[in-house]
Amino acid sequence: MGRKLRVVTAVLIAVAAGVYINNTDLLAPHRDGKPVLLAHRGMAQRFDERDVRNDTCTAARMLPPAHDYLENTLRSMHASFDAGADAVELDVHPTTDGEFAVFHDWTLDCRTDGQGVTREQSMAKLKMLDIGYGYTADGGKTFPFRGKGIGMMPTLSEVFAAFPDKKLLINVKSRDPNEGEKLAAVLNALPAERRRTIMVYGGDEPIDVIRGLIPDVRTISRGAIRSCLIRYIGYGWTGLMPAACRNAMVLVPINAAPWLWGWPDRFLNRMTDANSAVFVLGPYSGGEFSTGIDTPELFARLPQAYSGGIWTNEIDAIATISRKSKN
Repeated sequence: MGRKLRVVTAVLIAVAAGVYINNTDLLAPHRDGKPVLLAHRGMAQRFDERDVRNDTCTAARMLPPAHDYLENTLRSMHASFDAGADAVELDVHPTTDGEFAVFHDWTLDCRTDGQGVTREQSMAKLKMLDIGYGYTADGGKTFPFRGKGIGMMPTLSEVFAAFPDKKLLINVKSRDPNEGEKLAAVLNALPAERRRTIMVYGGDEPIDVIRGLIPDVRTISRGAIRSCLIRYIGYGWTGLMPAACRNAMVLVPINAAPWLWGWPDRFLNRMTDANSAVFVLGPYSGGEFSTGIDTPELFARLPQAYSGGIWTNEIDAIATISRKSKN
């Protein structure tokens, strides 16, 4: 009986050791290359991030400006790519005249001199607005960009025309499945090689539609992010890949990364095999708002020679740090 128990114990130890070795980064092939930098909202004005919710008027809590770029504009996107971004994130809303407006807020009241729900306007009307109207860093005493953003809200088609070969991440702001159908129609009209440079994320319902209609576009939604990461942590050691992690944009809060089997290189290799792209965010502590890798301290928490994606709100600073880390 004692010998049998020893044999069983030895087998269990061997199996456990095999599972451990196969799911750590120790023997994983290292992924060479530089990190893939994603500029969230392009080159944008920063704001006080404390207690921010989806409906917070961030333009009214702008920090003292270090530059004059406004988010979600062609000028901002050009500056982001020039600074070293590999991809730029932008926000879209359908309009009443069949376009997609590139603009962050659900309503116009905070950031512009207009009023009302963004998606209830025509693109012709949106083109007349001053998108720099509401920015203030001193509680409304001064508005440094007022009058400087007239006509600067672009359409999605203008973005495609301005950046025909650049990587883009499109954020669908609603939970309307009909919006997913409209955006899928726009993307399906693009050449297949162009679609492979585009990713889409947003509400569960429109993203489910897009995922079904355009299988060659990587997607993710809030629900899919949770499903992917929780299931991978739960049974990723088996080698099985959760469906939500396939053909996806996998967003990983930096404080959750150490819990992922094989982080970083084995995890990145597995996601590449599943045709997915990984981007690390700043720490997540619950709520509706996620930060990016925006400071030298957060960048230093990434693994040495990390070559996956980085989501940042400070593309100029992080691109500079990334270049120095490779030298």
